[in-house]
Amino acid sequence: MPGRGFSIQELSQQRSGAVDEVLADDVGELLRSRRLTISVAESCTGGKLGDMLTDVSGSSDYFLGGVISYSNRAKNELLGVDKELLALKGAVSDEVAREMVAGVRRSLHSDIGIAVTGIAGPLGGSPEKPVGLVYIAVGSEKNSISERNVFKGSRTSIKTQSANRALEMVREFLARA
Repeated sequence: MPGRGFSIQELSQQRSGAVDEVLADDVGELLRSRRLTISVAESCTGGKLGDMLTDVSGSSDYFLGGVISYSNRAKNELLGVDKELLALKGAVSDEVAREMVAGVRRSLHSDIGIAVTGIAGPLGGSPEKPVGLVYIAVGSEKNSISERNVFKGSRTSIKTQSANRALEMVREFLARA
């Protein structure tokens, strides 16, 4: 609103809605009750997923950390994603998302890993990989799942939708375990 200043608290509330908080709380309770740990590997979300998880008081009981691997080099060097796979499939792919999960779990020694890689826009899209295309993977030592999503909206909206869907997927993954 023109002429009106916002407090940091008001801005925070606008950024992180009730849906985000409920999802993060649900995931936290599931992890805590099962004595599991989690780590994140983020690309297009740029830390939003880790931020949402750590907005929950007591999240240090289960959240070990994250890697923001925005570049292919970071994906390779920090998470062990194969250079040839990146060249062949591109960073925005099911295969890369799954390798990111394996890499962050291995690096941070967590029970569960989440990875998000995509195109938040407004630049960077193509007919094969449009703006809003996001692959999200969740995995443990025993199994992993991956999902292709195409979100609509602004860059900020795509990042938020991606992080929310990642939390929903973790909740679903844990419910099946």
